Amino acid sequence: MAVTTTDAAPGPRRSGVSVRVRITATVALLAALALTAAGLIVYLIEDERIEEQISAQVDQNVAEFREFQARDGAAYATVGELLRAFLDRQVTDEDEALVIWYDGEPQATSFGGYTGAKDVFRREVAGIVDDNGSTTIDDPRDELIVHAQTVQRGDQTGALLVVTYYGDARAGLVGTIQTYAVVSLLALLVITGFAAAQSGRLLRPLRRMRTTAEAIGDSDLSQRLPETGNDDITALTRTFNGMLDRLEAAFTGQRRFLDDAGHELKTPLTVLRGHLELLDVGDPREIAETRDLLLDEVDRMSRLVGDLILLAKSDRPDFVTPRPTDLTGLTVDTLAKARGLAERRWALDETASAVVAVDEQRLTQALLQLCDNAVTHTTPADTIALGSSYDGTRVRLWVRDTGPGVAPEQRELVFERFGRGDAPPGGEAPDSGFGLGLSIVRAIAHAHGGEVDLAHEHPHGARFTVTVPAGEPHEPPDRVTRRLPTVEETHPWPAS
Repeated sequence: MAVTTTDAAPGPRRSGVSVRVRITATVALLAALALTAAGLIVYLIEDERIEEQISAQVDQNVAEFREFQARDGAAYATVGELLRAFLDRQVTDEDEALVIWYDGEPQATSFGGYTGAKDVFRREVAGIVDDNGSTTIDDPRDELIVHAQTVQRGDQTGALLVVTYYGDARAGLVGTIQTYAVVSLLALLVITGFAAAQSGRLLRPLRRMRTTAEAIGDSDLSQRLPETGNDDITALTRTFNGMLDRLEAAFTGQRRFLDDAGHELKTPLTVLRGHLELLDVGDPREIAETRDLLLDEVDRMSRLVGDLILLAKSDRPDFVTPRPTDLTGLTVDTLAKARGLAERRWALDETASAVVAVDEQRLTQALLQLCDNAVTHTTPADTIALGSSYDGTRVRLWVRDTGPGVAPEQRELVFERFGRGDAPPGGEAPDSGFGLGLSIVRAIAHAHGGEVDLAHEHPHGARFTVTVPAGEPHEPPDRVTRRLPTVEETHPWPAS
């Protein structure tokens, strides 16, 4: 019997060392280096101070001996008597001793003196007693530094030996460094623990961010991270929540878009299916009527699909292609194209005499959509006017009409996908379109980095204004002089 095993889904790959451990180790290493460097600097400074102190002690003893020799030296007949008299008058510190040397060997010392083999001491000192030299001698008790001050009287030669116990002089420094090492180790442990706790606290929002990101799916984008504090982590948290807001809005918009599109396509598909099921294939007249009806529905679905594709492309960076465009030509040409939409009182308010960088085709499409919308909500006796202006930085293109206007509660609805306003009596049927025209206009404005707004006209009517940024104006090209109709020309334009 075959046994099938299913491996669990591999989790996210993680490095062997966490960020918290790396931060803690880095802080501990830096603290250890800083404490070690501080201790080394203190040791070197204090060791130099001890060397200077030893030299000062030696210089003091030698100076006192020279002063004694100059003042009382004549009272002593031999070198030995002179050295012994000086030694009897001296009180030495704990870390030094005075030794008198004559007749080729040490004769007396102030205390303890050298505890090692005397022949070693004699051999080491014999080389410095004649020339005021100094040497170092290893002693079982301590390291000794010996300085010699030579004395000559007649044919007799002797020396005052100043012996310094270097270990005793440095004992305080060694104890201080040992205490510093213990305190530094304890401080390093405290710093490491504090760094571990703080790094864990600082990284906690990042861990929550990771777990939140792992829990987010396309079916639930509602989770958010708590925002506390005012530091970089909080700023990152705020940015992450903003990204989730945008993603949720995008997914919600896509779902609503698909739902609305499916709902709009369902009606023509139902019409197609119903007529095909009821079609009498033996009746040529019914076949012809059904064919015309179905072709009309196919055309409506084609327009809907085209509008949906256009809206889908509006988020692409190449949706608009700015080129130098003459605003006067754009406005006048659009008005000429709009005359064929329906029989209305078409007029031109004003035009901007400038050439700016915009997408002429997209803006023409937006204006024609606004004109078509105005036709839907007006009657043949109403006026529809176009205009444009340029203030040096922004282009304004508008379409206004003298229809009933848009109710305040519907002014946001009409810009939504598949949103429709109410048509007045005598206007076009409200369901003649799919409610995507103004959505396309807003998409074109947003693609230019601009916006579209709706305002009420007095005494009645609506004004749709597309405002887009533009670059530096160009020199207008040579154009054939046009006669621009004004709003006072109230005779209707014939529909083509």
